[in-house]
Amino acid sequence: MSQEQIEEAGRYDEVRAADPAVADALDDEIERQRDTLAMIASENHVSEAVLEAQGSALTNKYAEGYPGERYYAGCEHADTVEELAIERAKELWGAEHVNVQPHSGTQANMGVYTAILDPGDKILSLDLTHGGHLSHGHPANFAGQTYEVEQYEVDPETGYLDYEGLREQAEAFKPDVIVSGFSAYPREVEFERVQAAADAVDAYHLADIAHITGLVAAGVHESPVGVADFVTGSTHKTIRAGRGGIIMCDEKHADDIDNAVFPGAQGGPLMHNVAGKAVGFEEALTPKFEAYAQQVVDNAEALADRLADHGFEIVSGGTDTHLVLVDLRPSHPDTTGGTAEDALEEVGLVLNANTVPGETRSPFDPSGIRAGTPGLTTRGFGEAEMQRVADIIANVVDAPDDETVKAEAAAEVDALTDEHPLYE
Repeated sequence: MSQEQIEEAGRYDEVRAADPAVADALDDEIERQRDTLAMIASENHVSEAVLEAQGSALTNKYAEGYPGERYYAGCEHADTVEELAIERAKELWGAEHVNVQPHSGTQANMGVYTAILDPGDKILSLDLTHGGHLSHGHPANFAGQTYEVEQYEVDPETGYLDYEGLREQAEAFKPDVIVSGFSAYPREVEFERVQAAADAVDAYHLADIAHITGLVAAGVHESPVGVADFVTGSTHKTIRAGRGGIIMCDEKHADDIDNAVFPGAQGGPLMHNVAGKAVGFEEALTPKFEAYAQQVVDNAEALADRLADHGFEIVSGGTDTHLVLVDLRPSHPDTTGGTAEDALEEVGLVLNANTVPGETRSPFDPSGIRAGTPGLTTRGFGEAEMQRVADIIANVVDAPDDETVKAEAAAEVDALTDEHPLYE
């Protein structure tokens, strides 16, 4: 679609009248999303309904506090929206208590830490280079700066979590909380085994399902709700709701969690985002969403298998989730993840460089790439299309400087985006 066609259609017309520069950037961004393959594992495409809710007049409303107990007047409709989000989340995940106010998955983790830990208390979590997350205790993050952190790893031979090693490490370290969950671990997490390690040392268990909230809601991944003491997540990744975070726990922890989020870690909630969460949760309660979530996993498996056919080393040998982690060192020892990411972005395929277990390079230009299937599945891709996508990745990574190869890859990307349009 040309710029003239966009303007004729009236998209962002009010923004354009007030601020043409921002309107241009917004137009360019929607065109970028339409014309590229979004394969960053933490990204997705929400519905037009969620977009509309997040752009609603609730952005004007301060609603500090919780439904029925606000610090400002005029919150009756904000209360309705938040109560809907809470009740739908309870139905989706089977939680006794839900807080939908965290601004992000990291803020959700901060809420749990604030509720149960004192500065200097101990966290045991998955190492970042083995698939963990910054908010699980990386030294550059508030968690690593506030608490004493040790990190467990995956088995270097299999790429799977070493649950026995985790338990032994917990018994030696005596953590106050064990964090399960990941940003780049492709296998299903056995939450019961993590819980057993936590029970053995009388520690809390925080299960961070930021990446797999949708997979858990749809029943295509084991659920930690009812197993772990606390469950946190993002609401905009595989669940496709409004951008933000969520905390789930038993009723006995409800007051501590709510007080930790507000006033402990945040001020007023972003009520327009809570509206987006409510709408997305309603969409996720349908059989159509269950089929979508299963297709996300099937597509990731098809992608991993095809990349393996091309000779790529798939960390852990495959995937059970929405993401595929590729270690480039065995097949492309002189190609870094950054080189692969840049070359693929040139042809319209957007994924990210990523550290891999046993990383030997800088995290700013690591040895792997991470590819996710949620966004493409939202566009209607199935296993056949994922095989075509894998072929694009393989061809470009094999020859990242070959302009002929990249031109052919770009043409294939154009064909795929045309076959599966977005926000038309």
